[in-house]
Amino acid sequence: MQNQWDERYARQEYIYGTEPNSFLKEKLSELKPGRILLPAEGEGRNAVYAATLGWQAEAFDQSEEAKRKALKLAEHNNVQIVYSIQSLDDWNPEPDQYDCIVLIFVHLPEELRKRVHQSAIKALKPGGIIILEAFTVNQLSRSTGGPKAPELLFTSDQIKSDFGSLSEPQILEIQAILDEGPLHQGVADVVRLTGYKPSE
Repeated sequence: MQNQWDERYARQEYIYGTEPNSFLKEKLSELKPGRILLPAEGEGRNAVYAATLGWQAEAFDQSEEAKRKALKLAEHNNVQIVYSIQSLDDWNPEPDQYDCIVLIFVHLPEELRKRVHQSAIKALKPGGIIILEAFTVNQLSRSTGGPKAPELLFTSDQIKSDFGSLSEPQILEIQAILDEGPLHQGVADVVRLTGYKPSE
């Protein structure tokens, strides 16, 4: 799997673009910067954007090529990000570390998905927020991005179940127009979540 992503990211162009995800951009504009984590961050567009807003941005991915391009993008934008090589399979974060955790198009098999989502909640500080956007099963008929295996796509019920412990969860299924590099272009079916870890 790592080799597959290394091959994909080895292209000179940024395959998902260099601009942030539009939903993330909207949500970060409403928040006070703090410590933010972006698992499976790929080429760094979202982490770099967060850093330009004053966030202490940390990210990881399993791809060395993704890290190389992310650090190059950070340098181009005159910001610093902390970027490590790590697989989601091995992610077991310390609790109560981050003000915000961002999961943008992180598609995983069911067991791993549930584990990663629980890890994200654990890693949040009380009062911290999760921001998620992912493709729904309705995206299968489209060619605008996302896995072609239905078991890797999302339903609102899965999101409600995985993040049921969050307070004030906002879950919305919409058709969005993506403009994120050559691989995410056009109308797409997505689900969006924001929710806060209850304050103790």
